[in-house]
Amino acid sequence: MDTVTESRMAIAMALNGGLGLIHYNMPERQQLSEVSRVKFHVHGLIQEPIKVAPDQLIGDVLKVIEERKFAFSTFPVVDASGKLVGLLSGHVVKQRYAKRKVAEALTPRSQVHTISQKELGKDPVARADKFFTAHLGIHKLLVVDDDDTLRGLFTLSDVERISQERAAQFKPTRDSKFRLACGAAVSATRNAFGELDRDRILTHVGGLVERGVDAVAVSTAHGFSKGVGATVKMLRDAFPELPIIAGNVTSAAGVEFLADAGANAIKVGQGPGSICTTRIVAGVGIPQMTALYVASRAAAKKGVTILADGGITKSADIVKALTLSDAVICGGIFAGCNEAPGEIMEIAGKLYKQYRGMGSFFRHEGRLGRPLRPHLEPHPKGRRRRHRSA
Repeated sequence: MDTVTESRMAIAMALNGGLGLIHYNMPERQQLSEVSRVKFHVHGLIQEPIKVAPDQLIGDVLKVIEERKFAFSTFPVVDASGKLVGLLSGHVVKQRYAKRKVAEALTPRSQVHTISQKELGKDPVARADKFFTAHLGIHKLLVVDDDDTLRGLFTLSDVERISQERAAQFKPTRDSKFRLACGAAVSATRNAFGELDRDRILTHVGGLVERGVDAVAVSTAHGFSKGVGATVKMLRDAFPELPIIAGNVTSAAGVEFLADAGANAIKVGQGPGSICTTRIVAGVGIPQMTALYVASRAAAKKGVTILADGGITKSADIVKALTLSDAVICGGIFAGCNEAPGEIMEIAGKLYKQYRGMGSFFRHEGRLGRPLRPHLEPHPKGRRRRHRSA
C-alpha cells in the first residue's frame, strides 16, 4: 500500500521482527533507493560505504547528500583505484566551504583509524566493539585490505545498536549479512503492445537483487491470471534462489496455479480489506476465512506457504488468520503510524491521516471517488487518528 510501506515503515517492521514490502506505485529507480535505505540502515559492517574523491568539491558532496537524503555527512576518501586517501569529516562538509576541494579538507590517511580485513575474524561486530572501547572518542573505523583498498566501514552507533539488539527480547529480522530484511512488490508490467515487458521486469528485479532484497512479491488484485503466472515463472527461471510471493487469490486452483509457476508463498485475500473494492470492480473474491481454509488445503499439497492479506483491523484478526495461514499482511492497521507515508492533517486539534488500499477508490489533485466511512485508530499520544480512503 502506497500510504503504508516505504523505507521508514519497512525499517520499523524489520526492527520489530517483521518484513516490509516496498510498494510499486513509484518510479522504479525510487523503489531501488527505498530498498537500499532499508538494507543499509544498521548492519554492522558497511561493506560498500559511500565514498568521495579527493578532487571533488565539497559543494558537490553537499548536493549528493541533499539529493539522496543521506542522514550522515562523513565519508571515506579514495583515489581512482579505490585506495584509502583519508576521511572527510562532517565538521567540514558545510556550505561555507562549498568551493573547496575535498583534498584540502580531509583528515589524511596517516591519522585515520583502520583495521585489516584479516583481523575481523568470525565476529566482526565484536572485534569492532573492542576497538571502539579501547579508543576513546573514535566513532568511525575503516576496514582495508593488504593493498590499503577500502573494504568497509564500522560506525560506533551501529555497533552499539547491534549490541543492544543481542540482549533484547524481540530480535530484528536480518539477513545473513546482518542487514535488515526487506521485500519489494512488482507488477506484471506490459509494454505498449499489451505484451509482458520481460526485459523491463527482469532488469528491475535484477537491480533489487543487487541491493539485497529478501523477497519479491508479484502483486495484483487478481493473481490467478496469465500475466502473473508468466511473470512468476520468468522470475523463477532467472533467479532460482529468490523467494517469490505471488497473489492475490482466493481459490485452491489459484494457489496451485501460482505454486506450479514457481511461487514460494501465496497471498490470499480478494476484497476483505476495509476499503478494498476488488469484489465490486473485478467481481472476484470470497469471505476471507473461507478463502484461507480452501487455500491452506491446496498449499499443504503443493508445499508452499500462504499469507493472509486483508481484513486485519484488530489483534484478534491476526490470531484467527494464523490458524490457517503462515503469516499475515497488514495494511490499514499500520496506516496511522508515524512511519507511514500518508498525509497528516490536523482538524480541530485532532490528527487525521489519509490512506487508501491498492484496490480502493482513488482521489488525486481534487478528484474525489465515492466517499467511504472513516476508520479510527488510537493515536500514540492519546488523541485519535482518522483514516479514510484517499
